[in-house]
Amino acid sequence: MAHFAYTSTTAIVAFLILLLVPHSYSSGDAILSDEYDLEASTVPDSDVDLLEFPLNLEYLEAEFFLYGSLGFGLDRVAPNLTSGGPKPIGARKAMLDPYTRDVIEQFAWQEVGHLRAIKRTVKGFPRPQLDLSAKSFAKVFDLAFGRPLKPPFDPYANSLNYLLASYLIPYVGLTGYVGANPKLQGPTSKRLVAGLLGVESGQDAVIRTMLYRQALVRVHPYGITVAEFTNRLSDLRNKLGRMGLKDEGLLIPKYKGAEGKIRGNVLAGDSYSVAYDRTPEEILRIVYGSGDERAPGGFYPKGADGRIAKSHLRSE
Repeated sequence: MAHFAYTSTTAIVAFLILLLVPHSYSSGDAILSDEYDLEASTVPDSDVDLLEFPLNLEYLEAEFFLYGSLGFGLDRVAPNLTSGGPKPIGARKAMLDPYTRDVIEQFAWQEVGHLRAIKRTVKGFPRPQLDLSAKSFAKVFDLAFGRPLKPPFDPYANSLNYLLASYLIPYVGLTGYVGANPKLQGPTSKRLVAGLLGVESGQDAVIRTMLYRQALVRVHPYGITVAEFTNRLSDLRNKLGRMGLKDEGLLIPKYKGAEGKIRGNVLAGDSYSVAYDRTPEEILRIVYGSGDERAPGGFYPKGADGRIAKSHLRSE
């Protein structure tokens, strides 16, 4: 009788433990499911488009960082996330030193996680056609300087070139998240965007810091300093965005620095050192390289995807 009581008590305790153990401990996928499952928290219809639009940039970042550090992309590491979208054009492994390669690989896996998080919250869309060729980046750099660079800029040639090319990417995404945040209604949407913004901002800060340490180094063979490259690229994004100053390079006039006290600008911000915001339309103007959300090109030769981007293409 005593043995039966002991056995029964043990079984009850074991059952209670199973009930109390969080289901999310079972796997990484389950953790994401618990945090971003549509069944757990419905996303308002008004939030869906704002959450899907960033997939365009997250696909670009994931592919650029994966190929740059590993030499292959989503089709190998997470083919399900592409939803059958076309492979990127011209992406390849960069000639990176071990430290830079390690940092970029960390970014790459973070971007894979971002894609998972967004696509577990909203339906999303397949990977759009991306042009990550050296020629595509060279066009951006030529546009920034107002003349063809000779030889054409190659982002995959070395670590410094790759970091300068990377300077183009996470910052645009983070300004988009800043812009989307006040428009969101649901708590799940706000939590997701806040989390994405935190990591995107961190990536941008790391890239800017790595470049800032070399701000006065002249980029071979152009004889132009790293700081001047960043200033030109930021000026270009301001011009293409067509909404005034929302972008700054690494060295700026002192009166534009934090509290008007310093020229160093390792983190970009407004007069209160608060992050700038951008709308989806501004972002499209920048990543298309056309200054027009209705005119695809640049990194998206066939245009970005999602209802917001497509609404502008249909208006042509």
